[in-house]
Amino acid sequence: MKNRLLLAVAVMAFATSAMGATPVTLKIQKGATTTPVSSQIGGAPITALEQDPAMSGGDADSGDGNDLGDKPVTNRSIAHGRAGVNRMGNAKRAKSSPELLGGFDGLNFHDQRYSNNGNQFSVEPPDQGLCAGNGFVLESVNDVLAIYDSSGHQLVGPVDLNTFYGYPAAINRSNGQYGPSITDPSCYYDASTKRWFQVVLTLDRIGTTSALAGTNHLDIAVSQTADPTGAWIVYQLPVQNNGTQGTPDHQCDLGFCLGDYPHIGADANAIFLTTNEFSFFGDGFYGSQIYAISKKALASWSAAVNVVLFNGGDPSIPAPAFTVWPAVSSGGQYAGAHGGTEYLLSSDAVFYDSGVSSTIWLWAVSNTQAIDSAPGTLALSVSSVGVQQYAVPSSLAHQKPGSTPLRDCFAVPGCAPNYLGYPNHVYPAPRDLAVNDSRMQQVSYANGKLWGTLDTDVLLGDGSHGSGINFFVINPNSGGLFANGTLSLPDANLTYGSAAVTQSGRGVIAFTVVGPNDYPSAGYASFDAKIGAGDVHLAAAGAGPWDGFTGIPYLGGDRPRWGDYGAASADGNTIWIASEYIAQTCTLAQYLTAPLFQCGGTRGALGNWATRVSAIGL
Repeated sequence: MKNRLLLAVAVMAFATSAMGATPVTLKIQKGATTTPVSSQIGGAPITALEQDPAMSGGDADSGDGNDLGDKPVTNRSIAHGRAGVNRMGNAKRAKSSPELLGGFDGLNFHDQRYSNNGNQFSVEPPDQGLCAGNGFVLESVNDVLAIYDSSGHQLVGPVDLNTFYGYPAAINRSNGQYGPSITDPSCYYDASTKRWFQVVLTLDRIGTTSALAGTNHLDIAVSQTADPTGAWIVYQLPVQNNGTQGTPDHQCDLGFCLGDYPHIGADANAIFLTTNEFSFFGDGFYGSQIYAISKKALASWSAAVNVVLFNGGDPSIPAPAFTVWPAVSSGGQYAGAHGGTEYLLSSDAVFYDSGVSSTIWLWAVSNTQAIDSAPGTLALSVSSVGVQQYAVPSSLAHQKPGSTPLRDCFAVPGCAPNYLGYPNHVYPAPRDLAVNDSRMQQVSYANGKLWGTLDTDVLLGDGSHGSGINFFVINPNSGGLFANGTLSLPDANLTYGSAAVTQSGRGVIAFTVVGPNDYPSAGYASFDAKIGAGDVHLAAAGAGPWDGFTGIPYLGGDRPRWGDYGAASADGNTIWIASEYIAQTCTLAQYLTAPLFQCGGTRGALGNWATRVSAIGL
């Protein structure tokens, strides 16, 4: 793989923070308004075109000759060796969950596939976006959203994201025309402006064909008021960075960059969006991009909005910039030093052949108060922070055995050819699922500290490798650690950890629990600066194994996807968490009962993922 990013990283003392690249100033224009409206659920149970042809195949080809499906649009995996750190799981399973105020099942595969009267593709994984505030909870996944009140009553939804953002359907099954391809949703409620921000990555087509044009943009929807069920305005931020549409030219292979894996944060003055920049059509990773956008202008629906871009792939930056995650704040609590500062965190183990590191990177964008008057004066700095050793998880996660009708249909002679339109193929039962790599996950700024998590390799009790969660609480002024450790179980994987923290410094880490004795379940643990992470609780136990299409030849490439991220959101003294889990189970006979493949409206032909939204009182 071509890689312009610095791979030989010299670890420096915190006090010698290096200044980053010169910022590029841009402007984005106001687009159309939109209002979320529940879409009709329906359509054929399965069609000849279940996956977006431009996006099928997963993250990367294993090169083992077993991938019989289409290749993905780009290779978005950069993880190197996976050596492990030999840390044994040591957390306890809690016998009760007294802090759990309640919860409800959120969006699921059935909602996704059959929204907009079935003019959707089968999509896996869901990619969890969650935000909460002003008595509302907004959940968005690939490729639908829903809005709930704080009691869990669904007010609007599911709403397919193509319709919400004002585009034609993902696939119009009556005429075969394609709309833009939307992915990677995230959202944020900003208490200071009382506005909701919903962000996705949108890939343009060539006309209404399946072919991708190469142009891609972050669509930023901003609510008009503190009520997310009302009107929103949509802004488009082009991220192909090839000199077109006002973007700088980063010289990505074959002419177009891709703004992958966008995530959102904020300080008092700006909304921050970050992306992982890959070549769209070719090979190469070009460094994370950091976009600072005027919060005041977005919140007031201004006709033109200032944007400042820092290129994390610039050679002057000493850190390997991959998944540089911006911090979110609860209750309008922001860092005011140096004219307003936004902090971000990233990790670097994926860049080493060993897959192991003891360093994370602290990024800071300062003078954000000048975003409207003098945007070119914003400044970027980056410093290393020494932490407990972590490593890229080295294996897939085993599941507790149970009913897997999609897998069974492939195994039973004649079932897959007759019902699904694919050849028979026998897979292990149940199939393993993928855990996260060691990229940074959600970052919070609360009580004057930075809080973050990432997945790490651990040893399980039987001597096999598994996944745990490395957590840290950092003093952003000195780089010192208040807390740092690994949350892990001896008999199960913990993966896709996501932390949120109240203003007083009490937090929760949400994650998926999965192992030989656990169906994929929604879990959580307490999180504070003195004790670190507490016992493992289950917000909702899984009802059966994951039974999705990714990792099956002909369908989803070689990698059985799960994730790619969870979400957590602090609202006063309540923390809302959302994790992917499995909420249903059914037999092959039930799967083949009309309406086909839906098991009473709980799944689709090619997947059964679900999400669990829970409220934790602190």
